[in-house]
Amino acid sequence: MANSSPSSVAGGTTSHTASTIIAEGVSGSHDLNIKGYSRTKGLGIGECITSEKFDVGGHHWCIKYYPDGEAKDDTDSVALHLWRDDTDGNDVTAIFTFSLLNGEGQPVSLHSHSSGRRTFRPKQGWGFATFIERKDLEDSPHLKDDCFSIRCDLTLTKEICTARAAPFVVVPPSNMHRQLLYLLTSRHAGDVTFKVGRQRFTAHRYILAARSSVFMAELFGPMKEKEATCIHIHEVEAKVFKAMLHFIYTDELPQIDDGEAMVMAQHLLVAADRYNLDRLKLMCEETLCNYISEDTAATTLALAEQHGCDGLRRACFAFLASLDNLKAVMASDGFAHLRSSCPSIIEKLVTNLAPC
Repeated sequence: MANSSPSSVAGGTTSHTASTIIAEGVSGSHDLNIKGYSRTKGLGIGECITSEKFDVGGHHWCIKYYPDGEAKDDTDSVALHLWRDDTDGNDVTAIFTFSLLNGEGQPVSLHSHSSGRRTFRPKQGWGFATFIERKDLEDSPHLKDDCFSIRCDLTLTKEICTARAAPFVVVPPSNMHRQLLYLLTSRHAGDVTFKVGRQRFTAHRYILAARSSVFMAELFGPMKEKEATCIHIHEVEAKVFKAMLHFIYTDELPQIDDGEAMVMAQHLLVAADRYNLDRLKLMCEETLCNYISEDTAATTLALAEQHGCDGLRRACFAFLASLDNLKAVMASDGFAHLRSSCPSIIEKLVTNLAPC
């Protein structure tokens, strides 16, 4: 018996274990406001008006409103359908509720209808052919100034699994990166200082050496910095060096404003290549892949070529495989820089695009 605690009872043993069934799901809702209800009547049996799309659980949905009924047998009723409006091939299991809303935007229990579990395939819907009789709607106080509102509450069942009861001992996730960051920011026991521009950064030789083979050589090899307590750093901006130190101590990047993300990634990539920080270099490549455009493709490709970034180079080639993109990039100032600074990449570009 797994994870049980036996005890002696009348010469035998007994045990007790527990587990939990967890049904994970994601929920959302959408309000559909009908303004000019009387003018929607007469559309025709089986004819519908479709709401705007809304997203729940990573899928697109919409509501189909049938003012004259869905079929000949239900012409006295308003029908509502929930429609899955995407082309993803995976089936989706969901439960949904349509509710008429009162003047305060709250569901009217008398006119709320819930489905059972339904499986939605792409471009498929489920609903209620007799959501509310038109006479009941028109006589109700919830139709005001020829307007009424419907709410659709939707819950998608994502995964059902079984989990054991909470263990007696819970090991928290590592917080070593926070402790090391505190060591960096507090400057406690720092034994080397870097002067970058007008700023100074105090750090710890052994941590730097453990993370970077370049720092290992500079701080413990035969190079001149071995005995130095203050090392001058050139060709790296202070904020870039600070971000690099943050990564060295935490294996993570600091928070960077969206407006500075691309430029910071460019400078950090150069610094990461200089100090043999391979993971940081790949993180910067990944970020720059998201910023490839007509304005940036040429300079990004030059950067990838100069620093041996194969993934980033292939991402640029994929963008330039579009003739329109290629024409726009070739007309940019960045392309002239690419051609002069990395002439070899032009040949690679032509070779790569030849099959296209």
